[in-house]
Amino acid sequence: MAELTWEVFHQQVAACAMCPLHANIRHKVPGQGDIHAPLMFIGEGPGQVEDEEGLAFVGPAGQLLTRMLAAISLPRDRVYICNIVKCRPPNNRVPEEAEANACKLHLRNQVALVRPKVIVLLGSTAAKNTLGPEVRITRDRGRWFNQKGTWMLPTYHPSALLRDPAKKREAWEDMLTLRDKLLELGLYSDIYGGAE
Repeated sequence: MAELTWEVFHQQVAACAMCPLHANIRHKVPGQGDIHAPLMFIGEGPGQVEDEEGLAFVGPAGQLLTRMLAAISLPRDRVYICNIVKCRPPNNRVPEEAEANACKLHLRNQVALVRPKVIVLLGSTAAKNTLGPEVRITRDRGRWFNQKGTWMLPTYHPSALLRDPAKKREAWEDMLTLRDKLLELGLYSDIYGGAE
């Protein structure tokens, strides 16, 4: 087996036909950002704009995520962003369990390559597929989980905030919780140059 590199990862994603999602897409969307980032965001799956452009979180939800990061002085280009599945589910539906399972190797490889210290799980699908099926986003959002030395924070997906703006206050609290953890770990000011 070839040593895991970004080139190998991208070849694996490009060649992937492990589930039916690959058959009806324009582009696979592996993810992008700072490949050495200590902070990773994991979402659900590409939407229509992402499928058209081949980039993660560039549609309305991605634009909101960029504003959320800016609100705590985190430049988007200094984080790594990806999704549970790399192909757009039809009509932006939630990925089925078999589809998410088929993409787990790709996600594990991304985490192994980036080696983040902190992962923000955007939405229920990302939280359940990363932390376990018992996780409930409404109950567990804003709460830290530690898996093998990596801190994980579930929060609402930006698309949920676009559908239900009343959740933005809780999401803002989660972003402040994220900022506080980055400060605690010595990552915020050292890496992002943010003001405390």
